[in-house]
Amino acid sequence: MSKIQAIRGMNDILPTETPTWQYIEQVTQALVQSYGYREIRFPVLEQSQLFKRSIGEVTDIVEKEMYSFADRNGDELSLRPEGTAGCVRAAEQHGLLYNQQQRLWYRGPMFRHERPQKGRYRQFHQVGIESFGMEGPDIDAEIILISAALWRALGLSTRVRLEINNIGTAADRRAFGEALTAFLQQHETDLDEDSQRRLLSNPLRVLDSKVPATQALLANAPSLVEFVGPETAAHYDQLKHLLRANKVDFIENPRLVRGLDYYNNMVFEWITDELGAQGTVCAGGRYDSLVSQLGGRGTPAVGMAFGMERLVLLLETAGHLPDAVNQVLDVYLLASDDAVADQVLTLAEQLRVSLPGVRLMSHCGGGKFNNQLKKAYNSGARIAAIVDPAPAAGEQMVRLRHLNDEGSIETVSVNGLEVALSKALHKG
Repeated sequence: MSKIQAIRGMNDILPTETPTWQYIEQVTQALVQSYGYREIRFPVLEQSQLFKRSIGEVTDIVEKEMYSFADRNGDELSLRPEGTAGCVRAAEQHGLLYNQQQRLWYRGPMFRHERPQKGRYRQFHQVGIESFGMEGPDIDAEIILISAALWRALGLSTRVRLEINNIGTAADRRAFGEALTAFLQQHETDLDEDSQRRLLSNPLRVLDSKVPATQALLANAPSLVEFVGPETAAHYDQLKHLLRANKVDFIENPRLVRGLDYYNNMVFEWITDELGAQGTVCAGGRYDSLVSQLGGRGTPAVGMAFGMERLVLLLETAGHLPDAVNQVLDVYLLASDDAVADQVLTLAEQLRVSLPGVRLMSHCGGGKFNNQLKKAYNSGARIAAIVDPAPAAGEQMVRLRHLNDEGSIETVSVNGLEVALSKALHKG
C-alpha cells in the first residue's frame, strides 16, 4: 500500500522549524500589543461571495487561485486567500466598526492554488494588521512604523527596503486604466502572455509584470500620478513628511500597485533582494471603500500583512536566529539505575511546579544509562540531571552534568536540587 503524502504546496512545519516560527510570532505579538492592537480570529472558510466582492471577480486570485466548492447545502464556500476581507466581515458582523475606531491584528493560514515555489505555497501563513475609522495619514504612517519596528526587532532592517506609491481613488484609477489600456493596445503584440490576458480585465496588473521586455515598454506608458486628485496627493505628501520625521527611508515607485482591487490612496511594500524573484515580504495600504463594498457603512481603513514563510526564509538567510530558537530545552532528567527510574517522573513534576518556565524533559522508555545519557546530549539540553540511588544511610543525590561546558559535574542533594538548578540555569 502506498504512503499518503501531503498535498503539493501544503507543507508540514517540523519540530526543528517551529522554534523559528514561534520566535517570530512572539516578537510580533509583543510588538503589535505595544501599539494597542487587539487580536481577532475568524474562520478559514467563508462564503465565496465575500472574496468576489472584495478582491474583484476579474483578479487572478478569484479567477484561478481560490479553493472553492459547494457544500452539502449548495452554498458556495472558499478557503480564505487573504485575511483583510474576513477581518472586515467579522468586525462588521459583530458591530465593531459603527462609529468606532479599531486596531486589530490576526494570524493564520491562507490558501491559493498557484504554482508552488520557494517562499510561496498553496497553504501559506500571514500576520495581518488592520485599522478602522481613522482618515488621516497618521494612521497610515503608524502601520508602516509597526512594520519598520518589526524589522528592527528581528535584525532585518538592512535587508529590506520600503517602496510606496499613491494609487489615488477608484475614479482616478478608472481614468488611468483607460489611458493605460489605450497605450498598451498599441503595443499588445509586444506584451508577455499574462499581460495580454490582463489587458482588458485588469490593466493595472500589467504594471506588476516581472518580464523585462514588458517593463521596458511601460517606461513610456502614462503614469498614475498624472491622474491623482489634489486631496489624495495632499494626504500622500503628509504621509511622506511623517515617514521622514520618524527617520523611515522609502523609495517612491510610481509602478507599484496592489494585486487586490479594494486598495486606494497609499500603498506600500517592503522588498528584499535576498529571496530571489519573490522579494516582497510585507505589503499593505489604505482601503477606504471595502467596508461599504461588503454591506457596511463607509469606513476609512488601512492595513498590511506579511508572510511567515518568507520571513522565516529571510531570517535563516540572514543568520539572525537568536539562541532562544536553537536552545529549546533546559534540563534532561534521567536515572543512573533502574531502582530509581520511577522517581524521575515524580521529581520532574515537582520541579516543573517549583521552577515555572524551566523547560524540562524526563527520560522515558528505560534503557542502559549510557544510552540515556546520549539522549540527553542529543536533546540539546543545557544540563543533564542524573538521579542516583540513595545510599543505605544518607541523602539521595543528583549529579548535574553541564552539557555545554565539557561535561563538568556538580553533585547536589535532592532537597537542594531546585536551588542548584535555578542557580545553574541563571548563570548560564
